[in-house]
Amino acid sequence: MPSLQELINVHEQEIKAFSPADNTDLENFRIRFLGTKGIVKSLSGEMKTVPPDQRKEAGQMLNAFKQLAEEKYASFKEMQEGVANNGPAIDYTLPGIPLPIGTRHPLRIVENQIVSIFEKIGFSVATGPEIEDDWHNFSSLNMPADHPARDMQDTFYVSSNPDWVLRTHTSSVQARILETQSLPVRVICPGRVYRNETISARAHCFFHQCEGLYVDKDVSFADLKQTLYYFVTEMFGADTKVRFRPSYFPFTEPSAEMDISCTVCGGKGCNLCKHSGWVEILGCGMVHPNMLRNFGIDPEVYTGFAFGMGVERITQIKFQVNDLRLYSQNDVRFLRQFQSL
Repeated sequence: MPSLQELINVHEQEIKAFSPADNTDLENFRIRFLGTKGIVKSLSGEMKTVPPDQRKEAGQMLNAFKQLAEEKYASFKEMQEGVANNGPAIDYTLPGIPLPIGTRHPLRIVENQIVSIFEKIGFSVATGPEIEDDWHNFSSLNMPADHPARDMQDTFYVSSNPDWVLRTHTSSVQARILETQSLPVRVICPGRVYRNETISARAHCFFHQCEGLYVDKDVSFADLKQTLYYFVTEMFGADTKVRFRPSYFPFTEPSAEMDISCTVCGGKGCNLCKHSGWVEILGCGMVHPNMLRNFGIDPEVYTGFAFGMGVERITQIKFQVNDLRLYSQNDVRFLRQFQSL
C-alpha cells in the first residue's frame, strides 16, 4: 500500500499539470481535491496510520499539499472571472465593427452656408462671449437704461450681478468689433443667444443668429440691399423674390424687414407663409449715428449697415421643419435625415 508521502507526490504532479478548459473543469477540480469528500480530506484521514514520531513532518507535507491545491484553484478562478468581466479576447483577424456615419446638425449646416456666402464677398467671421455686460448688449446699441426697446427682449440676467446678462442678440459682437478694430469693418457674427420665452413649437429660450455689420466711408442703403439680394440668390435661388418693409430697431435708422417669396408654394400661399406668399427672414438697416458716436466714430465721415437673421428661421424655410424644439432634443431619428447634406 502506498505511503502518505507517495500519495502526496502523485497528486502534486496531477495538480501541477492541471489546466481547465472551462468553468466545469475548474469546478470538478475543486470537488476532487478540496471538496468534503475530496483528496485533501482523504489524505488527512491517513494521518492516523503515520507513526507518532513522523506525524509532525507528515502534517507539514499535508498542509503544503492543501495550499498547493487551493492556490491552483484560486489562480484559475481569478482568471475565469477576469475573462467574464472583460469579455472575450479580441480576435484581430476578424473584420472590424462598422461605425455609423455621423452628420452635422441642421442648424450648423445652415449657419455654415450663411457664413460661407458672406465670406465670398469679403465678410470675416467674428465671435464674442455669450455672457455679456449691459454696455455691449444694450447701452452701446442706442438702448440706455430707460429705453423702451429693452422691453422688446425678455432677458436672462445673472443673479449675482444684474449688469451682466445672457446676450439677447449677437449685436453685442458688433459692438465689441467697433470698440476694438480700426475701420473699415465688415464682419458676420454667428452665435447662440438667449431670451426668457416659453418653449413651444414657435419659440425657445435659446436660438441662433447670424448678424452682419459693414462700416466704411460712403456706405449706403443701396449697398445693403445689393448685399442682401446676393445672399438670397445664393441661399434660396435666383428666382426668389424679395421685398423690404419699413420697421424699427434702436441701433439702425432707417430700419427695414426683408421678406422673400415662399420657397414652398412659390408665392401662392401655404401654411409656412400663412397663405400670404411671403416669409420674413431678417431685419436690417443703416447703423444709427448714436451707435457710431458711442465708439468714437464720426457719423459725418463714416456710415454703415447692419442686418440680422435667425438661423432657425432660415433652416425652417430650407427644410420645412416647423417645430423649434426638434433642434435641441438630440433625437437621432431627426438628425439622420440630414446625413447626406
